[in-house]
Amino acid sequence: MVWRAAAAIESGVCSTVICVLGEAFDPMKMAMLMSTASGLERSYEDPYGPMGASSGYALVAHRHAFEYGTTDVQRARVAVDQRTNACANPDALFYGKPITVDDVLNSRMIASPLHLLEVVVPCSGAAALVITSGERAKSLKHPPVYLLGVGEGESHVGLAYAPTITTSPIKTAAARAFKMAGVTPRDVDMVSAYDCFTITVLITLEDAGFCEKGEGGPFCEETDMTYKGKLPVNTHGGQLSFGQAGFAGGMSHVTEAVRQLRGETDGRQVPDCEIVYVNGNGGILGDECSIILGTASTL
Repeated sequence: MVWRAAAAIESGVCSTVICVLGEAFDPMKMAMLMSTASGLERSYEDPYGPMGASSGYALVAHRHAFEYGTTDVQRARVAVDQRTNACANPDALFYGKPITVDDVLNSRMIASPLHLLEVVVPCSGAAALVITSGERAKSLKHPPVYLLGVGEGESHVGLAYAPTITTSPIKTAAARAFKMAGVTPRDVDMVSAYDCFTITVLITLEDAGFCEKGEGGPFCEETDMTYKGKLPVNTHGGQLSFGQAGFAGGMSHVTEAVRQLRGETDGRQVPDCEIVYVNGNGGILGDECSIILGTASTL
């Protein structure tokens, strides 16, 4: 949505675009969507039982553990650090409600090996962004945030058709975005990564180049990913602790990135935040979009 708006402005189709997403959470609608599958999924996945998002990402987590030795504790660190971030965000669903690794591991099993506190929290909500030209943005009230690079990648619809379930199209999307921006993961001050499950964040960090493939587990366990840490990740709490407002869920990662770059996140501000990597995810790690956002000093 963000880069398509920018492309429309750059090509002269329009001068300003407002990007809006919102949804009122309806448990019945969610159940209906989860029970609807394409013809391919009905033929090859449904006979083995429900293949909703939780089941799919559980398979990914199991395979990642098999291939690389990733542990439950390592995934739990993602949930704990993001909850710490949420505790500094009054708008988060779980504001002021910290958790520990033991809390995560002792929470109810949803789809082995994923526990309740490793799973996204649906809610109602909305978000909006205004995209305009860099020249026009200079005269506006708030300091502008610039789109430095973009990239997309796709590999499958149903998980059964993924060439691999531990390496995602994020690898392609992120590489394109970093190349366009002329920066590397080492230049990034904050990561805003789609986090429907803890394993999603772990694989994003690997495939985007913040650590080597297979090292996501130890990386998440050893790295402080809070807003005070070495590599802040999802400083608003992410969808795991801020909440996932349906179709607007991924938009919260963009709005948080913009606020951090503007220095508007009192209580959880990342010092000297100038470059943010944002990733949006669709399906079971099948559709990915990466963008690099920066301040005027990065131009």
